[in-house]
Amino acid sequence: MTEAAVEDLHHYRNLSEFFRRKLKPQARPVCGLHCVTSPSDGKILTFGQVKNSEVEQVKGVTYSLESFLGPRANTEDLPFPPASSSDSFRNQLVTREGNELYHCVIYLAPGDYHCFHSPTDWTISHRRHFPGSLMSVNPGMARWIKELFCHNERVVLTGDWKHGFFSLTAVGATNVGSIRIHFDRDLHTNSPRYSKGSYNDLSFVTHANKEGIPMRKGEPLGEFNLGSTIVLIFEAPKDFNFRLKAGQKIRFGEALGSL
Repeated sequence: MTEAAVEDLHHYRNLSEFFRRKLKPQARPVCGLHCVTSPSDGKILTFGQVKNSEVEQVKGVTYSLESFLGPRANTEDLPFPPASSSDSFRNQLVTREGNELYHCVIYLAPGDYHCFHSPTDWTISHRRHFPGSLMSVNPGMARWIKELFCHNERVVLTGDWKHGFFSLTAVGATNVGSIRIHFDRDLHTNSPRYSKGSYNDLSFVTHANKEGIPMRKGEPLGEFNLGSTIVLIFEAPKDFNFRLKAGQKIRFGEALGSL
């Protein structure tokens, strides 16, 4: 509680408010030396290059990148080129020659700080919301249920950073379909009725705003109501290096990796 902007526990009307508590500005300094920082407090489950369009949810258990992000939409606002049937989904996301696709999975336990922030300087052009299940995403469950992250409710934000494609996905968990994105008032999660596999798209690129939503590293982005998972999938040059160990604890603003 010494990190909380309001230290008095009685200030919080319920557990949800407590989990989403704001921190004192000095509690989480954002690393200025590295180009990608942690968007949240949590535990690093997996990280590395994306191989064969499959991504690890925990060590040795994978899910399909296309199932997770959803099918490609051939609209002008999406930050990647039109699909080619001969390309793998991974290759369709990589927009620059010589780049690789990387991923990082961060698990937020119920006791962690539940707001999440921009992990880099980037522009968000598109949001895709998948209504879905709300199964536990703790590492024990993730080992048992293949494509767990593809079954659960999630909000996929996609856009561009200085090296190409960048995405951040907030994945719901047990009783935590309530995902809030600060600049997206049209987003309504945790609906009791949904069609399996359905999704809703929203473009932030309009006639009035041709760029999308610019985000600075460390800027508040959204929040969960209890515990959950954040998945980063992004393009970067081949010499990008993660500065992590699987299983380590991390805090918002600490370095994830750099060039």
